[in-house]
Amino acid sequence: MEIREVVERKELEPEEVRVEIRATGICGSDLHIFHDEIQIPMRPPVIIGHEFSGEVVEVGAAVVDLVQGDRVTGVPTVKRCGECRYCRTDFINLCPKRESLGYIHNGSFAPSTVLPARNALKLPETVDYRMGALTEPLACCVHAVTELTGISAGDLVAVVGPGAIGLLCQQVAQAEGGRTVVFGTKRDRHRLELASRLGAERVVNIDEEEAGESLVELSEGYGADVVLECSGHPGGAQLAIDLVRRQGKFTQVGLFGKPIEFDLEQIAYKEIRLTGSLGQKPSAWRRALTLLGAGRIETEPLISHQFALEDWSTAFSVFEKGEGVKLFLDVAR
Repeated sequence: MEIREVVERKELEPEEVRVEIRATGICGSDLHIFHDEIQIPMRPPVIIGHEFSGEVVEVGAAVVDLVQGDRVTGVPTVKRCGECRYCRTDFINLCPKRESLGYIHNGSFAPSTVLPARNALKLPETVDYRMGALTEPLACCVHAVTELTGISAGDLVAVVGPGAIGLLCQQVAQAEGGRTVVFGTKRDRHRLELASRLGAERVVNIDEEEAGESLVELSEGYGADVVLECSGHPGGAQLAIDLVRRQGKFTQVGLFGKPIEFDLEQIAYKEIRLTGSLGQKPSAWRRALTLLGAGRIETEPLISHQFALEDWSTAFSVFEKGEGVKLFLDVAR
């Protein structure tokens, strides 16, 4: 991975727009790309980055719903077949021919990017560019929590891993009426404090207290109704299995980057409903923008660092050490 001066300027197709990037965040999957652990198809050399917002600066000849100056965020899935069963049921995130910004097509770690006009979604007036750049991870969390898992009012929801995805999942679960308990390690102290400020009923540092005991009183000894595994760590997966009650729900949100081992037999013994989650679909984007516009999700407290593009290596190192929550790159010219 390196910085390059890309001099060629892509000519717009009739239904494309060019967006000048005003804010872009580093995703955990960008770290997997850096370590060559990503299992999502890529076509290098490619400019990575897929969490962004910006201003429309040029529109194709056939674009009618967007004009120069519109403030937008962008759906990374820029190509799909449109014919498979997943596309026909709006699960475009699972299309086997899916192509995304930051993987196949040049993404947002640059002054501008090009995407189909249908993928550029206008930001609500109350949502600034930095908030708007977090629409993509929030849409992932809406898809995982609301669309795939399902939270009932009063459910006890354990969130394993208080990174940006975990803290967004926490807030979505709370918006759905769930009571949340957030689990982290000693290096997550500042993140756990943030989880508490964002409305967690309890936060647990598993290096200092026994994780299961923290749920006994809150769950009458049964365990969590729902566990959202957001750490992408093998120990997090095992903890999630241990925390969920019999006939509870376990949704894997974090990506491990490689095969792992954990006690899968407990899925049978506990009759757990296990769900995986990948990316997001259009309905999750609409709900995410609604939640942001209505102020139901707080994103500003998650933004901990902003680095110059030239300092990307330092930013990745800080992210990997768990010293921040959501890190941004400044890609302005």
